Amino acid sequence: MSAPRVVIADDQAFVRIGFRMILESGGVEVVGEAADGAEAVAVVRAEQPDVVLMDIRMPAMDGLEATRRIVRETGGCRVLMLTTFDLDRYVYDALAAGASGFLLKDVTPEHLVAAVHLIETGDALLAPSITRRLVERFASGTPVVPAVHRDLAALTPREREVLTLVGHGRSNSEIAADLTLSEATVKTHVARIFAKLGLRDRAQAVVLAYETGLVTPGA
Repeated sequence: MSAPRVVIADDQAFVRIGFRMILESGGVEVVGEAADGAEAVAVVRAEQPDVVLMDIRMPAMDGLEATRRIVRETGGCRVLMLTTFDLDRYVYDALAAGASGFLLKDVTPEHLVAAVHLIETGDALLAPSITRRLVERFASGTPVVPAVHRDLAALTPREREVLTLVGHGRSNSEIAADLTLSEATVKTHVARIFAKLGLRDRAQAVVLAYETGLVTPGA
């Protein structure tokens, strides 16, 4: 298996240098750097990385807008948001923009490397229960997930049931127990849901479940 290819986007050079050293020592290939959001979009277009480490607050174009553009323009690149601000609002905005995960900049080297590998495989970094609490707190009636097919009529009744449980923060093993299914069957349902709705990962599925009204805050 080849090493994940990563672009680091942060307006502070010493942060980029530090992350590069950590990632390269962990077997991750850093293929580019960017000092602002606009540069990040350009570097991603040129290098086609697997993962972007994206700072939220940057000049010229912030990380949220850069994430929206990258997600819209690339099918496989995943964005891992990085910030010094431990604020739920930023986490939700990052997920709504299409990010697959969220980390504070004081993350340990081991956790950073593990997060890149996790995101690169197509999983979401945030635990479903954490994502659910964030979406419950900030979900609104206005759709905020761009470029996602919202027609839930494409789902079978069982797939709607599975997506509802994903929206409630249930893991695959918990869904299997709830529905008396094997975990392999649940994984198959989740994969089909992603394909039908154009979802990249579980984090986006949770957001979509709320934004479409399939799951409601406090339910």
